[in-house]
Amino acid sequence: MSDEITFEDFAKVDIRVGRIVEVEEFPEARRPAWKLRVDFGAEIGVRRSSAQITNYPAGELRGRLVLGVVNFPPRQIGPVRSEVLVLGTYSADGILLLSPEPGAALGDRVG
Repeated sequence: MSDEITFEDFAKVDIRVGRIVEVEEFPEARRPAWKLRVDFGAEIGVRRSSAQITNYPAGELRGRLVLGVVNFPPRQIGPVRSEVLVLGTYSADGILLLSPEPGAALGDRVG
């Protein structure tokens, strides 16, 4: 188990509902990854990410609802400026994406 945090610590993490709108190959990545563009709605817009979720084919990712942390500072990953952390769980088969219920709207906040 990780160290305990306060509710105020958790409240600082801005997790939103987004939809993957573009998936590109990322051959320059040290570990297999996709380059993603994720739409978080009108308030936040489209953000880029590098995600090690190659256990999902590109066609299965396009249009999928995901959860992402939108208030981390951008991070340079090779030639990609990653602007959002798409959330998932680690399993023996790779990373499994966390997804909201189908009725969730783009930009909805997790809390």
